[in-house]
Order: sequence, then structure tokens, then C-alpha cells
Amino acid sequence: MTKYDIIGDIHGCYEEFEVLTNELGYDWSSGIPIHPEKRNLAFVGDLTDRGPDSIKVMKVVCELVKKEHAHYVPGNHCDKLYRYFLGRKVQETHGLETTVAELKALDKKEFQQVSHDFRQLVESAPLYSELDEGRLVIAHAGIRKDYIGRQDKRVKTFVLYGDITGEKHPDGSPVRRDWAKKYDGDAFIVYGHTPVKEPRKVNHTINIDTGCVFGGKLTALRYPELDTISVPSTLPFVTEKFRSFED
Repeated sequence: MTKYDIIGDIHGCYEEFEVLTNELGYDWSSGIPIHPEKRNLAFVGDLTDRGPDSIKVMKVVCELVKKEHAHYVPGNHCDKLYRYFLGRKVQETHGLETTVAELKALDKKEFQQVSHDFRQLVESAPLYSELDEGRLVIAHAGIRKDYIGRQDKRVKTFVLYGDITGEKHPDGSPVRRDWAKKYDGDAFIVYGHTPVKEPRKVNHTINIDTGCVFGGKLTALRYPELDTISVPSTLPFVTEKFRSFED
């Protein structure tokens, strides 16, 4: 069976991404991380925004997926950047402004190449990915048991944004239900989206977004071993960005 190393939300933290893949045993001599034992990387989305090196992260992941060395599912930040590249009206806020600043520093030819490659990445990506004959599912914000197998608009909203209520917290962020507490499916769900200080295992799910861009850690889950490896962030710690749960 194929073995996977699933990496949480990178958000432009290229340095930590490189350190983490080295820790996992990947070889970068070809310019992209390749494992000598043919393990595959998988990404739960939100490659860009907020961090310092979104373009470098994009380029590596695009190349990995193109050469079939990795799996990728989009996050809400990926979806927004995709719409930006299409020329649609999006607000350059909540981190997109950092990626746009990087893009504006490129010459026209390189901008067009980055735009083309990223659009192709998103357009070819599934909303969520069923791996290991359906025993493993990766989805950016998670997925309900009854949504697995579906591809409709409601499922897209869930996997990109989580189980949102439509209400807002005082800081403007959406109120989300803790869907993992009610999950009782057979597939093991690996997701990110909501920063937590430590990988959060609940029922048959794990949240591996440990808030690297907010000064936490960048985390990978090794599958089928189900152990996690994390490397510390080089960025300042921002306490209020981490979600607390009462399990």
C-alpha cells in the first residue's frame, strides 16, 4: 500500500515546510521533496497567504502534483486566490494581501506562469480526496460522514469553511460547529483549517493545522502509522488565533 505524509496548512511558511519534509526523510536534490521509500506527500489546502513565501510553496506543490508525487485538496484561501487569478473581485484581506504583494513583485511572464500553474492545480483537484481505498479522507476543513461521495455545493462549502452556522464572532470570524465530536464514520478524516496548539484527535478524525503561520508548528501525519511529526514556527506566537476546545 502507498504510505502518506499529510501536511497541515502551510500558509506560505516555506522554511518550515522544507525542515519538516527533511525530518520526514524527503530528499530535495531534484528541487522538490521526494521520499526514497516512495512515500507520498498530501496537502490539506491553504498553501498560501499570511506567511512570507507563498509563491515558493505554490511552485513546489504544483510540481509535486504534476509529477504525481503528491495529493492536494484546496482550502478556502486556495479558493480565494484562484478567484483572484481569474480576475474576479475579491477582497485582498485576511492574508491574501501578502500573496498579492509577492505576485506584484514578479515580472509579467513569471506572474502568468505562476497563475497558470496554480489555476491548473486547483482545477484538477478534488474537493476532498479518498485514499487507501476510502479508508483515509483528506479534506481542508473536514467532512461529514454523509457527505463522503458527494460533490455538490453544500459539500464544497463544508470542506472549505467547516460546519459554519452563519453567525460571526466579535472579530468577524465565522462561528463553526465542532463537527468532529459527532463524527462516527469508518474513514479516517485528516483536516486543518482551524488552528490548534497540538494535533487534535477526536473520534476517527485529526486536525493537523497547528498554526505555523501564527507562531505554532507545522505538522504532518504519517499514514498508516498515525503518528505526527511537527517542527516549530519561526514566526511570533499569536495566542488569540488558536481555537480552544472542551473535549
